Amino acid sequence: MTAARTVLAVDGGNSKTDVALVREDGTVLATARGPAFLPQSAGAAAAVEVIGRTVRRALAGGTASPPYADHVAAYLAGADLPVEEEVLRAELLTRGYAADVAVGNDTFALLRAGSSTGWGVAVVCGAGINAVGVSAAGRIARFPALGRVSGDWGGGHHLAEEAFWHAVRAEDGRGAATVLTEVVRACFGTATVEEAVIGLHVGDLPADRLHALVPPLLAAAADGDTVACSLVERQAEEVALLGVVAMRRLGLLAAPCEVVLGGGVLTARHPLLTSLIERHYAERAPLARLVIADVPPIVGAALLGLDRLGAPSEAHARVRAHFLRDPQPSAASSSGSFSITGER
Repeated sequence: MTAARTVLAVDGGNSKTDVALVREDGTVLATARGPAFLPQSAGAAAAVEVIGRTVRRALAGGTASPPYADHVAAYLAGADLPVEEEVLRAELLTRGYAADVAVGNDTFALLRAGSSTGWGVAVVCGAGINAVGVSAAGRIARFPALGRVSGDWGGGHHLAEEAFWHAVRAEDGRGAATVLTEVVRACFGTATVEEAVIGLHVGDLPADRLHALVPPLLAAAADGDTVACSLVERQAEEVALLGVVAMRRLGLLAAPCEVVLGGGVLTARHPLLTSLIERHYAERAPLARLVIADVPPIVGAALLGLDRLGAPSEAHARVRAHFLRDPQPSAASSSGSFSITGER
C-alpha cells in the first residue's frame, strides 16, 4: 500500500510562525507555533531556520530530520515581492524540507482560508496592511506592500503611530484636544506624553508597546473622540481602497465577489470600524460580499497544499473542522503516531 502523502503548511507572520503537518486525507498530524518570521531584518536563511526549528520541535521530540513532508506550502508575511518568494523557495529547497515547495505571500493563504470559491479578494490588516485579488481564471492583482514607500497606510503599526503623534501635538498645543493623550499616558505609565516620547527615544520604554494603543484608540473612536474617529475612518477607507482597486484590476466589480478580511485589526470585529468598512464597500462595490475569516491563515496554507496534491473536498473539510475546534497552535501539539514535546 502506498503511504499517504503529506503537506507541511507554514504561516509565517510578523509576530509568530505557525506550522502544521497535514496528511493527504486532511488529518492534521501535528501543529506548532514558533517565533516571528522576519526575512527582511534577519535574512532569508535565518527566517527559514525559524520554520525548521519549529517543525523539529514538533516532530519526534525535536530529533526529526528532513524531508518533513512531500510538499511545503509556505505563505509568508515577508514574501511581499515575487523575487522574495523565489529567494525563500530556493532556501527551503536547499534545506530539503520537501522535494516540492510553493511559497507565496500570506494574503493568498487568507484568501484560500476565507473564500468559498478559492478566488476573490483578501485584505489583511494586522501589524501592517496588504491585499491580493485572484480571478476565477487565475489572474492575480497584488501590491508591493512595503510600507509608506509603496503608498501603504494602515494596520496596527500605523494606527498606533498616528495615535501617539496626535497625543503629542494635543499635549503641547500644536494639535486638537483628544483623549488620546490620556490613552498614551496610561499605556506607557507616564505622567505626560512627552515623558513617553523621551522614554522611547532613549530606549527606556519598549517600542513594541505602541501596539497596545490600538484597542483604546478604537474605544475612543466609538466614544466619539474626533481625532480617534478620523483615524478609524481613514483605516476603513484604506481597507476599502485596497479591495476595490484589486477587484477593478481583475474586472470583478460587475458581479458578486467575496472579499475576505483578516488580520488582528479586522478579525477583532470592532463595531465602528466594521460598519465603516461595510459602508465603503456598499458605496463602491455593492456586489461584494464581505467575509471575516473564521479560521487562521494556517488553514489557507494547508488547503493550498492539499490543492497541490489534488486532495478531495473531504480532506479540505477535515482540515477546516480541526482548526475550528482548535484555532491556535500551541508551542507543539500532535495527533496520530507523532510524539510531540514542547512548552505550552
